[in-house]
Amino acid sequence: MFVGHDLTAADEPVLLQMRQRMQMVFQDPLGSLNPRLSVGQAVAEPMLTHGLADATDWHEKVVALFELVGLDPSMINRYPHKFSGGQRQREGIARALAPQPDFIVCDEPVSALDVSIQALIVNLLEYLRERLGLTYLFIANDLAVVCHASDRVAVMYLGRIVEVAAKAGLYERPLHPYTHALLSAVPIPDREIEAGRQRTLLPGEVPGPLDPPTGSTLHPHCERAIATCQTTRPELRPQGVCHWVACHLYYDED
Repeated sequence: MFVGHDLTAADEPVLLQMRQRMQMVFQDPLGSLNPRLSVGQAVAEPMLTHGLADATDWHEKVVALFELVGLDPSMINRYPHKFSGGQRQREGIARALAPQPDFIVCDEPVSALDVSIQALIVNLLEYLRERLGLTYLFIANDLAVVCHASDRVAVMYLGRIVEVAAKAGLYERPLHPYTHALLSAVPIPDREIEAGRQRTLLPGEVPGPLDPPTGSTLHPHCERAIATCQTTRPELRPQGVCHWVACHLYYDED
């Protein structure tokens, strides 16, 4: 659902309208840009498609977007292969902003970038969120990036959400065993603390998502699993304020 519309059942006119309000920043900035278009043309295309610009003013609007994301407007006529990874991701962000969306999916937006550039892109996304009033769905495996970029965090295992909480609640009081394991794997930049802390290990191999275990999908690798975990899939239920967990350890089955 998005703003009251079931996107799986929406017809083409509704989808076209919704596409203007929902955009995406991809993991691979080079692969997401058309090599046959200049970066200026790529950014202008969504505006032209949705009637937000025409042949007389698209160049001016692309210049404004380039300046907004920290790119030199003199590079508008260059092609994607002429840019660095960080510059290409800024171009991808500018293209996502072009149709004036409310909601942007950021799919691993910094994982393909050098560490020195990652913080710049995350800071840019935060700046744009505050300035333009955007909402992000930020998908990432790097929990340090997630902590920096998110207000609310959902943890997934084998394609299912197992815990949802406000950022502070999740990092300070994780409930699901898989969340415990994830957070315990994050390195701490202090040698003494890192050497003394206890890790949560999940033995065995991760099963394939096409043939998951019955019941709780984590139970073959969870030392805290109980008998119910083998037969019944737990559903998300509230555990305190703004905190939900799908784990039999925290509630009795009805």
